[in-house]
Amino acid sequence: MKKSDIKFQINLDDSNIPKDIIWDASDKEGEGAESTKSISLNVWDNLNHSTLRIDLWTEEMSVAEMKRFYIDIIGGMAQTILTSTGDEYMSEEMKDLCDRLVKHVNEENAKSS
Repeated sequence: MKKSDIKFQINLDDSNIPKDIIWDASDKEGEGAESTKSISLNVWDNLNHSTLRIDLWTEEMSVAEMKRFYIDIIGGMAQTILTSTGDEYMSEEMKDLCDRLVKHVNEENAKSS
């Protein structure tokens, strides 16, 4: 059996706000830990039949990047639900939501330019 490790190191400021987020994984491309601006981790809680969530970001993460990050997450979930369940309807609805969100963000960016 193969074992894979994923590690996160969160450095907090005096107010317990993430200052640095460092991650590494035994199966990732490239050697050594890398810095990131945000993580979103979801874990299924078997006991309570619900999702446990950890969402962290640093001050360097811009609002535009945060919106893009979550649109990408939803798009990835659309592919995962299709692969894991074969539910094309649910996958397409999620992709359509991503399309609407991208349009919204683009319109916001155009207004602020």
